[in-house]
Amino acid sequence: MRNAATGYTRNPGVLPSLATACATLLAPPAMRLALFEPDIPQNTGAMLRLAACLGVGIDVIEPCGFAWSDARMRRAGLDYLDLAELRRHASWAAFREARSREPGGRLVLLTTAGAEELPGFAFAPGDTLLVGRESAGVPAMVHEAADAAVRIPMRPGARSLNVALAAALALGEALRQTGAFPGKASK
Repeated sequence: MRNAATGYTRNPGVLPSLATACATLLAPPAMRLALFEPDIPQNTGAMLRLAACLGVGIDVIEPCGFAWSDARMRRAGLDYLDLAELRRHASWAAFREARSREPGGRLVLLTTAGAEELPGFAFAPGDTLLVGRESAGVPAMVHEAADAAVRIPMRPGARSLNVALAAALALGEALRQTGAFPGKASK
């Protein structure tokens, strides 16, 4: 398209593409959900479905306490697995290495031993919410690597929530706080 005032010709497809590329580079990192060595395929499938439905990337840190198979995950996650932005990591070290290669936010551990309570914690758009194994949580080295340790307050005598429920509760609060629910902004 030729501009009469300047005489220059502009390709209408170039500027929108450049604007999209710049916006992608300048955008804050997206929130993620990470599963540390999950034990139960049904919980893993539920969290894969949760992440897929909410548009949140998911990291599975292996080894898993079950044989990973597409058929098994499809049974647990139904037909949502194709929507999930899934990254599998062979180990905790591989996960840490992958995080170091790209810009990212804090690593927020959900744990019954957390120093901060979920209702008062301020999430940021690039946070990665990390949940531990159903049977044992996470080892000390993972606690030490976390930027924050958050617990969900419960009534006296209650030990812990199901890991998939805890992930849903915390991820919902994180998305609400950051206005990142899919569709309309939730702020």
